[in-house]
Amino acid sequence: MITGELKNKIDSLWDIFASGGLVNPLEVIEQITYLMFIHDLDDSDNTRAKESAMLGLPYQSIFADEVKIGERTIDGAQLKWSVFHDFPADRMYSVIQEWVFPFIKKLHSDKNSAYSKYMDDAIFKLPTPLVLSKVVDSLDEIYIMMNEIQTADVRGDVYEYLLSKIAQSGLNGQFRTPRHIIRMMVEMMDPSSDEVICDPACGTSGFLVAAGEYLKEKRKEEIFFDKQKKDHYMNHMFHGYDMDRTMLRIGAMNMMTHGIDNPFIEYRDSLSDQNQDKDKYSLILANPPFKGSLDAESVSGDLLKVCKTKKTELLFLALFLRMLKIGGRCACIVPDGVLFGSSKAHKSIRKEIVENQRLEAVISMPSGVFKPYAGVSTAILIFTKTEHGGTDNVWFYDMTADGLSLDDKRVPTAENDIPDIIERFRNLDKEVDRKRTDKSFMVPKQDIVEKDYDLSINKYKEIEYVPVEYPPTSEIMANIREIEMEIGKEMDELEKLLNL
Repeated sequence: MITGELKNKIDSLWDIFASGGLVNPLEVIEQITYLMFIHDLDDSDNTRAKESAMLGLPYQSIFADEVKIGERTIDGAQLKWSVFHDFPADRMYSVIQEWVFPFIKKLHSDKNSAYSKYMDDAIFKLPTPLVLSKVVDSLDEIYIMMNEIQTADVRGDVYEYLLSKIAQSGLNGQFRTPRHIIRMMVEMMDPSSDEVICDPACGTSGFLVAAGEYLKEKRKEEIFFDKQKKDHYMNHMFHGYDMDRTMLRIGAMNMMTHGIDNPFIEYRDSLSDQNQDKDKYSLILANPPFKGSLDAESVSGDLLKVCKTKKTELLFLALFLRMLKIGGRCACIVPDGVLFGSSKAHKSIRKEIVENQRLEAVISMPSGVFKPYAGVSTAILIFTKTEHGGTDNVWFYDMTADGLSLDDKRVPTAENDIPDIIERFRNLDKEVDRKRTDKSFMVPKQDIVEKDYDLSINKYKEIEYVPVEYPPTSEIMANIREIEMEIGKEMDELEKLLNL
């Protein structure tokens, strides 16, 4: 968590962009991403040079000698952050615009630069040399503070704080699933060190980052003391797709700032034929878009066979089933309509999950969870791909509080069901005897089949009515008469005072 002086410094960096006319938070984060990348290139190059010198190995710096930029050949040292940040503002501006940006784009073929493939369509948008100079100075101060703090993940925390500004601004809030909800879903799924994890609508890579952080916390020795598992974690475990290049760049940077060297983050329309993934992933974590409808012609034919619809939220469920390997698990957020919609497509995807796969849990969330950006009621579905059924009992939980107020302000509150949800989900054997008046309970598959595969908790939850005893009508009427007489007396007193 970013607090104190560092938080104030990031806020003041944001203000510099605003004063320069850059107010779109995605554009601001994108420009900060580029500049952090340029700073990190210099840092990592220096580190590798020092390590090579200590080991007596040769090292060819990417800034060594002369570098060809377009038709010009320039001294590579001028591209280093540590060199150009001392230039006068006008010269620094022209160096970054004319040389550094083209340079980072052509690094695409440099395998030492994991960031570079996300930078090949980078556009430099800082409007004036003065704004750039202030931003560079501010970033230098932020890096100094980060180095002084030296906590395990201060870089990741800084980037998370930057990303939170997307949500705070109210723009593109749909990209940002609340971090505590993501963390809850990851904890429930309890990923292992050999997972292959995917988010087919990854946005800022929140789910992938949370899964990576969870593994780093819970399986640290198992992963980082084993060469093969560390390689898997760094290069093969995390996969994310999105159709917004800006979000891809930000998502990739988010992964990298959290210490994952080479995540597979790719531009892809997950629902189209462009996505050939099948039987590939052991875990899918996602909050797919529920924008309504889309052009059916662009949708992959095998998804339409499972459920013929234009609704993205239903097609994504069909996609998850296709992308998971047998035994693979999914935890995803869906709008409430998926649970009880009466169309043929709604019923067919629910039937597919209940009958042919193993539906494990339905967690109903309150409508305020995504406020102030959306008031839609949502739920979390947890299921395993089996292709041979396996649904016996489905666990339902009626979540009423998530630790924040459910209005637009979303301020912290004492009421929080999340720890209880995680605890109960990890001990489902204790849930069997719970009554349907409780916050959570089991529902046999047969009951769900009889209700036409409706997964709305209200279909199964029982409400306990406590009888309330009221006084007899005669007593109530006598009280009303008494109050009326009292009012009459007070009115008489008031009139006397007014006549004086």
